[in-house]
Amino acid sequence: MIRTESEYAIAVARLAAESTRFAAQKVRLKKSGLKRDEIKRVTDPMKSFSLQLKEEVQNFERLKQHAFDPLENFRGFGHLLISLRIAKSISQRELAKRLGVHESQISRDERNEYFGISIERAMKVLDALGVRIHSSIEINASKRRASA
Repeated sequence: MIRTESEYAIAVARLAAESTRFAAQKVRLKKSGLKRDEIKRVTDPMKSFSLQLKEEVQNFERLKQHAFDPLENFRGFGHLLISLRIAKSISQRELAKRLGVHESQISRDERNEYFGISIERAMKVLDALGVRIHSSIEINASKRRASA
């Protein structure tokens, strides 16, 4: 996951370089006389890497536009906290300052996607980001009928 503007810039530059390198590699392989399926076998890992990197770049761009994935039963909550920081254009350093902790703590928390975070700590992060979360609750109709 791309977490900072500098990581984003590096990823965009790397994606462009990989695209150029991929095209050049295909030309070299064709000139060497390899068959189509052999070329595919050699270039598939490069293509896979580029697709993954492209997806990460697109995800970062979506977050900057405030487009978030839905949250269900708090699965992905840590990822959401990171996404909210990115969407608000707040650096890890700035968030650390707002929370009164060292920047390395935020880096560590984000690397672990806030695994095991307390509700109190989550509320502090949300407050520091200036974000409110609203939830809705759905009770599974089939379970409700069974208990009635």
